[in-house]
Amino acid sequence: MPPLTVPPTADVLDVLRQDRLLAVLRGSDPDALTACASVLAHSGIRAVELTLSSDAGLEALRRSVADSSLPPGTLLGAGTVLTRDQARAAIDAGARYLVTPGVTEEVLAEGVAQDVPVLCGALTPSEAMAAVRLGAAAVKLFPAHAVGGTRYLRDLRAPFPDVPFIAIGGIALDDVADYLAAGAVAVGVGSPLLRESAQDSSRAALDALAARATAYLAAARRDA
Repeated sequence: MPPLTVPPTADVLDVLRQDRLLAVLRGSDPDALTACASVLAHSGIRAVELTLSSDAGLEALRRSVADSSLPPGTLLGAGTVLTRDQARAAIDAGARYLVTPGVTEEVLAEGVAQDVPVLCGALTPSEAMAAVRLGAAAVKLFPAHAVGGTRYLRDLRAPFPDVPFIAIGGIALDDVADYLAAGAVAVGVGSPLLRESAQDSSRAALDALAARATAYLAAARRDA
């Protein structure tokens, strides 16, 4: 059997290795999600994922891609990509990378075909192996907190030392350093970061989001 190797990737993985943080935006209000993406980018978070769990995510992705005021180097991606059609729609909207909750062969195939990196969800060793062999740029350990957190991540990484793992799911601010110490190249944070701002685009909500973004970035970059 050939060795398990990770294929070449675009710049999203380089950014994640440097910043060690991926912001995950999920909600049903495209205005609020677009505002959140802007606040996060201007707060210094360069990798921002807008999920396709509702139509609002794709619309917010389109708007954010078209927003010339975003800082140079902002990498916008699409999450919760389940089908080839969704993958194509996201790439057409300007997604620089795709994120899946599990091993989805058709999404991985589309990403490889269009040279768009896929951060592929996986939970078990078999799923991690399948994700890499199908062309995943990185393996998203999801839901990390529910299956044992950092201890499970360490155990999973042991047979796959060269596979980049991104831990996502229930990661609070105080957990960030532990996941990075356990070997994650980055952590993904959704609801603990967004909170009310996913539906509330008031100045107070966005200011609070900016403060949380700054705190998460500081935790992720500490000792980097």
